[in-house]
Amino acid sequence: MTRVISTVHCDADAASSSLTGSALKSVRSVVAAPENEMKRWRRIFEANAKVVIDGEKYLDPDNFVNAIAPKSDSTKIGRAQFAILFRVADSSKRGLVSWDDFTVFETLLKRPDADYWIAFQYFDVDSSGTITFDEFKNVFLANVGPSAIPFDFDCDWVKLYLGRKNGAHVLGYNEFTQLMKGLQGERLRQAFKYLDKDQDGFIRPEEFKQIILEIAGHKLSDAVIERLPTLCTLTPSGRISYSEVIAFQNVIREMDMVERILREATAKSKDGRIDQSDFLNHSAAISRYALFTPMEASIIFHFAGRGSREKKLALLDFAQLLDPQWRTPHEVLEANEVSPKASLLQGVLKSAYSFAQGGTVGIAGAFGATIVYPIDMGKMQNQRSTVVGQMLYKNSIDCAQKIFRNEGLMGFYRGLGPQLIGVAPEKAIKLTVNGLVRGRAMDPETGRIKLGWELIAGGMAGGCQVIFTNPLEIVKIRLQIQGEAAKLEGAVKTGAAHIVRQLGVVGLYKGASACLLRDIPFSAIYFTAYSHLKKDIFHEGYNGKQLSFLETLGAAGIAGMPAAYLTTPADVVKTRLQVEARQGQTHYKGLTDAFVKINKEEGFKALFKGGPARILRSSPQFGFTLLAYEYLQKYPWQDNKSEVKTALTTPKRDEMSQIRARNALKILLDVHGDFGRRAANFSHPLVKQAPPPTSPSKTA
Repeated sequence: MTRVISTVHCDADAASSSLTGSALKSVRSVVAAPENEMKRWRRIFEANAKVVIDGEKYLDPDNFVNAIAPKSDSTKIGRAQFAILFRVADSSKRGLVSWDDFTVFETLLKRPDADYWIAFQYFDVDSSGTITFDEFKNVFLANVGPSAIPFDFDCDWVKLYLGRKNGAHVLGYNEFTQLMKGLQGERLRQAFKYLDKDQDGFIRPEEFKQIILEIAGHKLSDAVIERLPTLCTLTPSGRISYSEVIAFQNVIREMDMVERILREATAKSKDGRIDQSDFLNHSAAISRYALFTPMEASIIFHFAGRGSREKKLALLDFAQLLDPQWRTPHEVLEANEVSPKASLLQGVLKSAYSFAQGGTVGIAGAFGATIVYPIDMGKMQNQRSTVVGQMLYKNSIDCAQKIFRNEGLMGFYRGLGPQLIGVAPEKAIKLTVNGLVRGRAMDPETGRIKLGWELIAGGMAGGCQVIFTNPLEIVKIRLQIQGEAAKLEGAVKTGAAHIVRQLGVVGLYKGASACLLRDIPFSAIYFTAYSHLKKDIFHEGYNGKQLSFLETLGAAGIAGMPAAYLTTPADVVKTRLQVEARQGQTHYKGLTDAFVKINKEEGFKALFKGGPARILRSSPQFGFTLLAYEYLQKYPWQDNKSEVKTALTTPKRDEMSQIRARNALKILLDVHGDFGRRAANFSHPLVKQAPPPTSPSKTA
């Protein structure tokens, strides 16, 4: 939308004294607002307007707050303080906001500088487009209260902005924005000077806490506020110097940059932990000039480490400093505590969901196995033993051609039944064991796990799945070679049940050593590569990032490539051991004998027969299986990981207008932490209240 309100006004000449009136008139005349936007505003207004006068609806202060306050907030700004903005929206000063007033206010919130604009209008009591010394002083005093640390309006700092003679210089909008940006620093200086009775450059810890609560309490969590007096422990004096107060204010003012540095530095750290030197080094690496002094870094680590200076800290340790709404873990547990009956019901439902989840993952795995099964068929046939001196298949393509010529299209799907039966328990036990071991080995604060434990977790998952995979593999392989035997030798085809009875329980685990040799390293490589691809390549969790569908599928698919190819020799040996050798074919006594004979008779390359086919089969199959598993893990019982959620990482569910309204309050709260709470009980300090409308009525 074209700009309808100029930000250059009373700073230029006196002709803009009626700026506000002309601005409101121009806004009302705007017809370029999109229809859907007006409909949304109308819907919000109609849903909250409860006062009806002469057939027209109005918003009272409470319902106005309901209409414009963000539904979710990561700050400590109370909903009652949003009533400050009612004074800005109520341009006629009648105590009610009409539909026209509401559209003007929402249009103002579309401005990129809406936060400072609204603050300016709050101080511009007479709507003249300028702020005089008296206006600034009276609005300030009306909101801070008599118990606040006094502010000297006769100081040189104020005179630089408003002149030495009252009324000689008034503030325009642009000047006002600079005054508000520097006001907190001046308040801090005056407060320290006022409380430093001995003029020795130190104040007591409780006095420091009083200063911070007045100017920055809304930016800090309760845990940090309680520990504010402990800042005195940084020096032997037991008191707090002006330098430390200024350093603390700089940390609070630059908290967004502090968070960025902490997230990036801990993400790059090998163990997910950093010390003060790491913080300063990364700060210097990402900025043109030094952002933080050693004293400021010491303050950050003092409050994050709860006074401990030696240990390295994880991002979770800094949560109480970064998140104003942070609560201790036991407070969160108490807030989320449920009754025994609800807990039992939740446990039953969670178990049912886990069962359904395993079945759904199994369905995804079965679907993937069906799609790639012809590749598996060709791979197995290519890996089979041959009569010495003869070549059964030249390559995978030759193998596929002969299978199709001898057995038709259905020949590619021989032995699929056992594969589908076993895929669900196989995937379930593999994913469960891997997740269980990783969860036990993971650092609860950083969410990191050492590489050795990643390999162990994956290896244990692969080892456990052999209980299911080996019997199914041998039955599947025996079924896969029956078509050729029936074609060439006239053998009668048998079913899976006959093969199971023929082999017996012990026979079903023939080649288990080779199966273990394949599945343990496969899972160790696969799950480790998958984890690092998500974290290091696709940057999952970086500033709260969640991987997209394609990124998750890509990570799962790519991880399967090295895992499949590097374990091909063990898969070849397993196939040779499980295939029933015929006349003229090499017989293998065991794992070592198979390796030696294959290498001696067919060469080292024979150990990698079917390697490309394994990649084509395993990569998409495991990709879709892991994709289904990841998405099912999220809902509805997603494990609550230890995460640091702030305004930088929380998804923006609120409209930009609501965010700007909240930012306007932050500017006003920098004047005093109780700004708005006290003034909410009074009429506008310098403007007489218009008489209330006659015969107002409330509608339910």
